[in-house]
Amino acid sequence: MVYKYSPSTIYKIVHESDLVRRFFFKVPDEIPFNFKAGQFVMLHLPIDSKYKNRSYSIASAPNEENTFELAIILNPRGLGTPYLWENVAVGTQIDVSKPLGKFSLSLPIEEDICFVCTGTGIAPLRSMLVDILNKNIPCKNLYMIFGNRFEKDIIYRSEMEDLQKKHPNFKFIPVLSRENPGWEGKKGYVHQVYEELFADRRPATFYLCGWRDMLHETRQRLEAMGYDKKHIKFESYD
Repeated sequence: MVYKYSPSTIYKIVHESDLVRRFFFKVPDEIPFNFKAGQFVMLHLPIDSKYKNRSYSIASAPNEENTFELAIILNPRGLGTPYLWENVAVGTQIDVSKPLGKFSLSLPIEEDICFVCTGTGIAPLRSMLVDILNKNIPCKNLYMIFGNRFEKDIIYRSEMEDLQKKHPNFKFIPVLSRENPGWEGKKGYVHQVYEELFADRRPATFYLCGWRDMLHETRQRLEAMGYDKKHIKFESYD
């Protein structure tokens, strides 16, 4: 597929964890750049590859400032992320596609929403969550179940904890799969958490993003619990 690209400028970079960086982009005001929470963009990178475009989910909520954020994890064996780590700084210009993808919120929201993610799979779900809260979209209970290996890997942790304090209907539930001395939160994998939360099989819509194996198993388990496929929406990033 041939994509049409527009210029953008990186105006901020945040080192979120050992392997994750947050890149903030600004598209010129004269170029329309409207996106839905959950969509992704393609970056056209000057790398030594037949395929120079790389796709990343937008982590920020829609806004009217022509800006967006990407949360990207380093893949040392790849070409795209090493280029971003080694060659990109504030002020760097990168060509970006228009927003793409159909992974987005179903409105109106008439039942609980459960976001289930691993790693940087939180990016599009964060976009959805913040969009709901920013716009005061009527909703019921909101859950963010976030699986990682280690406590240091929990990106957006302080933000999620702050949102939980401000919004009584939102619950942030990080879960860790490796040994983390002193960790008092959920341990194991995301599956036990949503199965326990929704053991009563109440109406809910599930939005999933993360490692492919997690997505496959979660979809199977939710269907076994009685949830219809139309209430299980997902996006894979590996």
